Amino acid sequence: MPFIQLTNAKYYYEEHGSGEETIVFSHGLLWSGHMFHKQVAYFKGRYRIITYDHRGQGQSEITPDGYDMDTLSVDAAELIEKLVGKPIIFAGLSMGGFVGMRLAARRPELIKKLILLETTAEPEPQENVGKYKMLNAIVKYIGFFPVVGSVMKIMFGQKFLNDANRIEEKNYWKNQLMSNNRKGITKAVDGVIYRKGIAEEIHKITCPTLIMVGDQDVATVPDKAKRIHSLIPNSKLVIFEGGGHTSSVEEPEVYNAEIAKFIS
Repeated sequence: MPFIQLTNAKYYYEEHGSGEETIVFSHGLLWSGHMFHKQVAYFKGRYRIITYDHRGQGQSEITPDGYDMDTLSVDAAELIEKLVGKPIIFAGLSMGGFVGMRLAARRPELIKKLILLETTAEPEPQENVGKYKMLNAIVKYIGFFPVVGSVMKIMFGQKFLNDANRIEEKNYWKNQLMSNNRKGITKAVDGVIYRKGIAEEIHKITCPTLIMVGDQDVATVPDKAKRIHSLIPNSKLVIFEGGGHTSSVEEPEVYNAEIAKFIS
């Protein structure tokens, strides 16, 4: 299994395919790079694809601290420099988008094109902070089992959750949640809950940017994507039907088609 030692943490990553262009996929909170497996399968024949796990999640190191978005962005920049060494296409979902916006605004020489998926440039709304803190405390002291139903409703749209033909897939991702390391996940959740906004910086992003969100996303509603679109000059907004907060899994055909069109 490939690991890379960065300055302050050991990161797990996977590499697939080959090509002149490299796409780096950065996952959302509570998951790992595995959430992009349908995109990896689709693009690896034409591009070099790198997925990685944020510190404290997936198989990456659980460090005592360093879970704020600014530190995770420094980690991502170092990973890109060491693994690729030239500008890349960066695709970030939710938490990965928090990282992607910081990279494109602060390290523009590393990002050739930016893809922002189900994300926001704002801090966490105050009405969510208390709810998420309570869920996080339960996970920390008991585990995911008592809260997994509530978390699934945040992570996925009703179309996916109510599709009788996708029950097996839904159970698979529910088990993925419950298998997460509680110690690392709760640190990562705190990093997201207390993050600073990036809206005042993203006007600095000059690379071509694709912004995508499903109309059933309740965690980062489409209005959040519209605000990002209004602040990034060279950006395109796609709002699609039936997608929730994890549309890399829910609506892969839409994702893959729009990303392919954007990067080609």
